[in-house]
Amino acid sequence: MQIITTKQELARQVEACKRQHKSIGLVPTMGALHEGHASLVRRSVSENDVCFVSVFVNPTQFNNKEDLAKYPRNLERDAALLSSIGVHFVFAPTPEEMYTAEEMNTCFTFDFGGLDQVMEGKMRPGHFNGMVQVVSRLFHLVQPDRAYFGEKDFQQLAIIRFMVERSELKDSFGSLQIVGCPIVREESGLAMSSRNERLSAEEKRTAVEISRTLFKSLEWAKEQSVEEVRKRVVDAVNAVDGLEVEYYEIVDKTTLQPTDNWHNAIGCITVYCGPVRLIDNIQYPAL
Repeated sequence: MQIITTKQELARQVEACKRQHKSIGLVPTMGALHEGHASLVRRSVSENDVCFVSVFVNPTQFNNKEDLAKYPRNLERDAALLSSIGVHFVFAPTPEEMYTAEEMNTCFTFDFGGLDQVMEGKMRPGHFNGMVQVVSRLFHLVQPDRAYFGEKDFQQLAIIRFMVERSELKDSFGSLQIVGCPIVREESGLAMSSRNERLSAEEKRTAVEISRTLFKSLEWAKEQSVEEVRKRVVDAVNAVDGLEVEYYEIVDKTTLQPTDNWHNAIGCITVYCGPVRLIDNIQYPAL
């Protein structure tokens, strides 16, 4: 496995793969890798001739600079995991390598088709602008045939699919396929996240109530309306000492707009466990 730190070297390796007509898989990450990331990488390795993984904590998608500073970083540990899985190339640039000073200080603008006006977009202004900025750049640099993203960040996945399939940028990505991969959970049910590293042992036990409540809501949905279930989930999580719901929305999986029926519905939640902000979701079967 080779670790690449410059766009010039990345271009050289991508060109060599293209000359040999090798299929390329890409897994964009911000490091602090866990089994959830590993599941994406294993799938990329199995479905492509060559697998690239980016490890880059993207500063332009953090609207909270303190959150950026606290984000866990350990490239040596990440590289060891990726090498053991069979990754061929890790792209780990500095912010200065990825962006010019002007790009770092200018908000990237993109028409999200309204997908950014709800949930995470509403709570974290500018987050998706920065995310699309770095992901679109990685797509252009690596030129992958497939790119892999976890369904835990469901709104992010929906926006990336929109960018590739329906936006004004779609023609620049060729036949790129976006592959969504299921949430990976700890044995307790807690959705795996890099932010889990910031939880104490007690907070981790408390955070499990988020997923437990979501799974219970599958049963509630059989007898109750969307609004009744939404309120019941919020009340149940808030009743747990140490947890505070920022939002819980049940939305249409395609438009991300609030829905009043269970067809094509997904429930997306953000909860503070102490100072740590956690996200999760649950997909409801049509009832």
